[in-house]
Amino acid sequence: MEQLEGTIEQIVYYNPENGYSVFKLEAEKEEITVVGIFPPLSPGEHLKLSGHFEVNQKFGRQFQMESFSLALPHSTVGLEKFLASGLIKGLGPVLAKRIVKKFGVETARILDAQPEKLTGVEGIGQKKLAEILKSWEEHREIRDLMIFLQEHGISATMAYKIYRTYGRSSFDILKKNPYQLCLDIWGIGFKTADQIALKLGLPPDSQDRVKAFILYLLEKDNDEGHVFSLKTEVVRRCQEELETASELAELALSALARDQALVQEKTASGICLYRPFFYQAEEEVARRMAGLASQDCPVPDFDVDRKIEEIEKKSGLVFSALQKKAIKSSLQKKILIITGGPGTGKTTIIRAVVDIFDSWLKKVLLAAPTGRAAKRLSEATGREAKTIHRLLEYRPKESRFKRGLHHPLRADALIVDEVSMVDLPLMYNLLQALSPDMRLILVGDQDQLPSVGPGNLLRDLIGSGLVEVIKLNEIFRQAKESLIVINAHRINQGQPLLYPPRGDPQSDFYFLHQENEEKVLGLILKLCRYNLPRRLGISPLSTQIQVISPMYRGLAGVDRLNIELQKALNANSASFRLGSKEFRTGDKVMQTRNNYEKEIFNGDVGTVAQIDPRRLSLLVDFDGRILSYEKDELSEIVLAYAVSVHKAQGNEYQAVVMPLLTQHYIMLQRNLFYTALTRAKKLSIIIGSYRAMHIAIKNNRPVNRNCCLKEKMQSLVKAPPANFSLY
Repeated sequence: MEQLEGTIEQIVYYNPENGYSVFKLEAEKEEITVVGIFPPLSPGEHLKLSGHFEVNQKFGRQFQMESFSLALPHSTVGLEKFLASGLIKGLGPVLAKRIVKKFGVETARILDAQPEKLTGVEGIGQKKLAEILKSWEEHREIRDLMIFLQEHGISATMAYKIYRTYGRSSFDILKKNPYQLCLDIWGIGFKTADQIALKLGLPPDSQDRVKAFILYLLEKDNDEGHVFSLKTEVVRRCQEELETASELAELALSALARDQALVQEKTASGICLYRPFFYQAEEEVARRMAGLASQDCPVPDFDVDRKIEEIEKKSGLVFSALQKKAIKSSLQKKILIITGGPGTGKTTIIRAVVDIFDSWLKKVLLAAPTGRAAKRLSEATGREAKTIHRLLEYRPKESRFKRGLHHPLRADALIVDEVSMVDLPLMYNLLQALSPDMRLILVGDQDQLPSVGPGNLLRDLIGSGLVEVIKLNEIFRQAKESLIVINAHRINQGQPLLYPPRGDPQSDFYFLHQENEEKVLGLILKLCRYNLPRRLGISPLSTQIQVISPMYRGLAGVDRLNIELQKALNANSASFRLGSKEFRTGDKVMQTRNNYEKEIFNGDVGTVAQIDPRRLSLLVDFDGRILSYEKDELSEIVLAYAVSVHKAQGNEYQAVVMPLLTQHYIMLQRNLFYTALTRAKKLSIIIGSYRAMHIAIKNNRPVNRNCCLKEKMQSLVKAPPANFSLY
């Protein structure tokens, strides 16, 4: 082993996913390139390194680190560079220079022992001091934690997430129960927590390990849309993946049930294992929905037919018999579901219902699951519409909704659009917030993909047979001119698609036959770079042009498409690389998880407005809202030149391009194809093979989800409990 000691001059590369770093170290008046796995480092920091020199064919002589220790810089020059590096929030080059000029080599001791003296530096008041000290303390604590975890083979990125969650309790939690990490920290799964636990010496047959694995399986099933897991499957996976006896799994299940960490329920499918909240949510949604369906409500004291005629004259529309029935039922039922495909008039009905409630002097609230869906609903009705989270006044710091049983919504009716995207937990919270006299009108398309979150809510409510459902099936005159609308309905009926006349430049739908994956990729790049922007008169970087792919892998998959589209459409903008990701000013990006503090949700798309390569941070414009993302938050966003069908659900775009190839076989499903096609408002282009399209249209096998909402609603009606009541 050779030893090196010196000060970091420049960070050349840092990968937060695994901690791999390349930096220039000034040691013994020589600049040396150092490589290895490190926590986040900054220029000016002083390191003692053990390792060896090697010659890289591409990059030349490098020092490969085996172990290291950190110390603050010895010199005033090093201290100034360290403080100005951006690591300590609140300190920039100007303040760093002033601090070091005043305190010299004593700067670090002052920060540790006498921080109040910093207020003697021009530009540092009490507020600035508090910001600097908080960051300084975090820096010191996180370094201790990172070095501790590094000794056990854990990456710097994971260490940072652990510290962000637990702070000074990190060491205690790691030593007592490392599996707590996978329950508390987004991005740390069981496998990572298990790796940490085993390296810290926890026995492989520990009951804590089996319990954590079971909870991990339940959470993973929830992430895949299931409300519960089957006990037989959970026990089997414990045996196979942990190599434990079934008796140990049974003991762990009993202990978890005893600790109220899970609920076991016997059903026709077998013994179901629920995480407690999901059990409560399913029970409560079933009870409240069954109660709403059985309740009467006040009906209008005016002639509804005449009111509908007035709206027809005013708007110049003629409602169909089904549309009139939907409008009347909205005024007569405590709960109503209106469902139908594109062009069947769902939005027209919502406008009419809101107008009638207004003339009846009744207050109506409008909501949708996503920001874009709420914005469309607001534009269509001319009234305020909110996301469900905003309507229920979500409090991110408290992880709860302000609106609920004890602080309900005050209105006469609530209309929820795009309800196919609403999952079981969100509906549970929504129902908790309904006041006893409110009506609930749910509008959506039952043929779209189910919600990303757990449950199959819309289909279960319709399938229960308890809630009145109006199914709109007539395509109206204007929509009949759209091949997008016509073909969407043909997909649902399992019929082959219709194509525009050859050479028709005005069609809103085209199918481009191409079976070679490389040529499909080339066509997509050409369309997005030239043809679509010219036809629509918008920028190639507009969020109104969207590529939607059925899969992530492959040449025509989401991941590769994003790389190639970024190169083709946005190659010359300012950029920085963070691990395997590269972000550029102007990039289309998508939020990949709900972030309640930022009020931004999974699937929301924005544009990178500004980047800071030095701090590895950026600003994103989400429809006029500018949000900041620091380095440790960038895992929440991905490039969105291309997205999956699930991520596109609930959004609409001027133009959609979709590759459809037999390589996507596992994802060739009718509801997936239908959902992708109906995201387009003006133009939809499918590129691929006839065979792949035929498979997608004919494959109508439902995606089974473990949920019992429909059965629980039906059982409540057959044999309601003695104390049954809605409120």
